Amino acid sequence: GLLAPGLLAPDLLAPDLLAPGLLAPGLLAPGLLAPDLLAPGLLAPGLLVLLVFAKEDSQNNGFCWACEKANFRCNVARTPEAALECFQEKHHDLVIIDHRHSRYFDAESLCRYVTLEVLLINFYLNGFVDRFGFCCCRPDREEASVMPLINAGFNRRYVENANMMACYNELLQLEHGEVLAQFKLRACNAIFTALEQSQEAIEITNEDQVIQYVNPAYESIMGYQQGELIGKEIIEVPKSEKNKPDLLETINSCIRKGKEWQGIYYAKKKNGDILFTSYVSIKYNIQSSKHKDRRKGSLDVRSTTSRGSDGSSQRRHSSMARIHSMTIEAPITKVINIINAAQESSPMPVAEALDRVLEILRTTELYSPQLGTKEEDPHTNDLVGGLMTDGLRRLSGNEYIFATKQPHLPSHLAMPLSLNDIPPHVAQTMENEDSWDFDIFNLETACLKRPLTYLGLKIFSRFGVCEFLSCPEATLRSWLQGIEANYHSTNSYHNSSHAADVLHATAYFLCKERVKQSLEQIDEVASLIAATVHDVDHPGRTNSFLCNAGSELAILYNDTAVLESHHAALAFQITTRDDKCNIFKNMERNEYRTLRQAIIDMVLATEMTKHFEHVNKFVNNINKPTEREKRKEGMKKNNKRMLIKCADISNPCRPLELCIEWAGRISEEYFAQTDEEKRQSLPVVMPVFDRNTCSIPKSQISFIDYFITDMFDAWDAFADLPNLMQHLDNNFKYWKGLDERKLHSLRPPPE
Repeated sequence: GLLAPGLLAPDLLAPDLLAPGLLAPGLLAPGLLAPDLLAPGLLAPGLLVLLVFAKEDSQNNGFCWACEKANFRCNVARTPEAALECFQEKHHDLVIIDHRHSRYFDAESLCRYVTLEVLLINFYLNGFVDRFGFCCCRPDREEASVMPLINAGFNRRYVENANMMACYNELLQLEHGEVLAQFKLRACNAIFTALEQSQEAIEITNEDQVIQYVNPAYESIMGYQQGELIGKEIIEVPKSEKNKPDLLETINSCIRKGKEWQGIYYAKKKNGDILFTSYVSIKYNIQSSKHKDRRKGSLDVRSTTSRGSDGSSQRRHSSMARIHSMTIEAPITKVINIINAAQESSPMPVAEALDRVLEILRTTELYSPQLGTKEEDPHTNDLVGGLMTDGLRRLSGNEYIFATKQPHLPSHLAMPLSLNDIPPHVAQTMENEDSWDFDIFNLETACLKRPLTYLGLKIFSRFGVCEFLSCPEATLRSWLQGIEANYHSTNSYHNSSHAADVLHATAYFLCKERVKQSLEQIDEVASLIAATVHDVDHPGRTNSFLCNAGSELAILYNDTAVLESHHAALAFQITTRDDKCNIFKNMERNEYRTLRQAIIDMVLATEMTKHFEHVNKFVNNINKPTEREKRKEGMKKNNKRMLIKCADISNPCRPLELCIEWAGRISEEYFAQTDEEKRQSLPVVMPVFDRNTCSIPKSQISFIDYFITDMFDAWDAFADLPNLMQHLDNNFKYWKGLDERKLHSLRPPPE
């Protein structure tokens, strides 16, 4: 009763239904059927279950609940006709038939009919039965023989028990028993079909070096028949004297250590000719991901070339058969396939190096460097945890209500001033706004914490933004005021002064010759607008905090790029809500859509979880800019992402006094977040930012080391920014000096 219906039928075990040699001794040993050895995707993500119950009752509901808890897909049929129709359409993995009420339908007949349908359909398509388990519910009123049920095709009898956990446990036993066994048998059939069709001679032994299988190519090339080899030890089969005497012992030694051996091996045909051979021996450590089973098995695969008897023929790199079912390949899949193909004709050292490359490419975090342990650098770990993750997904009950209000529009939008009406003392602070050493804090003081509107007017005028957008200067002024009104002046860091600082850096970068050459005017306009709005309505808390607190924004954006998505969306809401500040009103539709997409892309690029992806893509582009790549929009997009990212976190590259001021402001904002996390009993995302113990110099050193140095090295190589790199070097030495003196503050104590 442990196999699917029909598998014990004599006709299904006929040799012609299976690959030749499949029934050889030991071939179905547990080691060969372990899930670890099966190709990815052969195990279904969730079973498909058919419940055949004449009426809805507690037992029916128990199995429905159990399917939901086990993440199984479930269909329910009330009549034999509906059950057959549903089964023929979907071919369920598991069928549970209610046998308690025989007056509604005959469960045995239904099972026989369903099984017959399975055999007819699947025998024709696959050559083997792949339906899995059948279960029967009977009332607990008598202990009758199960033989009639077994003869009908049932696998198990389930005594009536509506307890939901009992149903759930029964489903789990079926999944890990009969169903898993069938999955393994299906996978084995696919594997051996591939081996049978291979043009290379393949011999498989078990861990005791007893031959388990040889494929038809082996018989043809070596001159042996299966019956002459199966069950014999390798040492019983004649081998070439060209092999080193201790070769097999060397291979076995590698196997015992769990290593792979690959090298030159000479095989001898039955007629005495010598063949040059590529030999691979693999030790599999079988470990179930759920049950941590420590049993071990081994599989030795020997692949013999079919050309010549001298050692001069080219070695072919043997590999497991790869089965591709995807009709649309992702770019990374194409890359992996190219590398796989290159391996086939590569020398051993190159093939091994490519194996390591493939191992790296198959990871999900391709662009994220691996950190050491938390003890090595807690400041870096906390910065990464706070800036590059979305929190711990904890439901706290302390939901952080945020941004439920409508965007704020200042009442004085009706009468905006023009660029010529900027007060003289404000205009004076902006005289050197085209210099990297421009002091944003002087402007902040002069305009009473409204630097974004004034600096925006001047920079947008310098770049001809109004002319490009076909909008009056009054509309631009209204728009800048509306955006600035939605920055929180109560934030110590993420306020409109930060937005103005990022706008200034963006404008500075856009004037660099190589940057200018790589972009068009629409890209410049998109960059300036994105810099202006990139943190609008920022609450002074990180994405991780919002996710942990269960904020409305985190729920709205599914804990993914929460703030960045909000900034971009709100910016367009503010802009399009009122014609008086709609700077896009007069744009042609297609041009507007292009501009909108560019702005959104740049704002989303400021999210730190994608930091290393954006930086590495930019580096790859400038290092190997193929002619085709130069023409692509993709390279321009990478340049714009890098531009706004560098502008957004350029504080360590500012003159020292500005750098110190920004460091103090961001530290205060992180301190305030830690204080609130403790008050609300939320997970503390960045524990080192405790205002009583934090070392600001250490935090700045970690930030520069981990995020800044490599990124600005790359940006400097592209845009030529020697003054920024000099500031960065000076600032790093400043923080290092404070740290070496064991100081935690922004500045050294007065002499």
